[in-house]
Amino acid sequence: MAAYLTRRSTLSLMAASAAVAGCEPSRFITYDGPEVTRIEVHKAARQMYLLHHETILADYRIGLGFAPTGHKTTEGDGRTPEGRYIIDRRNPNSAYYLSIGISYPNAEDRAQARDRGVSPGGDIFIHGTPREFRRAQDWTAGCISVTNREMRDIYAMVRDGTVIDLYA
Repeated sequence: MAAYLTRRSTLSLMAASAAVAGCEPSRFITYDGPEVTRIEVHKAARQMYLLHHETILADYRIGLGFAPTGHKTTEGDGRTPEGRYIIDRRNPNSAYYLSIGISYPNAEDRAQARDRGVSPGGDIFIHGTPREFRRAQDWTAGCISVTNREMRDIYAMVRDGTVIDLYA
């Protein structure tokens, strides 16, 4: 873990040096530390943890949907899902800097929405934060937001297929 922290510090220093030199740091960095085996999101605490088994590799303060309490059930409800999902895609050209997709809605979410005659929504991501929302807390349509610098690390560390547990 100490090697990871040193590498992270080095990456931050490189990014800061590039910014001072007038260049935007690359969105894409490499990560050679322990595998992220699971992500935990604690909505009430606004915290997200990247874990290697039971060891926390990184933690982040997060923003959520504009109506964060409760499980996402309906398109447009502003809620962030709760439950177990997987990271199932990535978007290097996201309108929100970089993003990794969460497999919401699952079969149960779709069935419950169908029974109520509504759409469950979709396109839930972990993503960066545009300038106009940098001081906002819960502003997304149901996604999880972090800073752009943090999103570079997350994008490098998390692989498709990683389990994500979202708790109230």
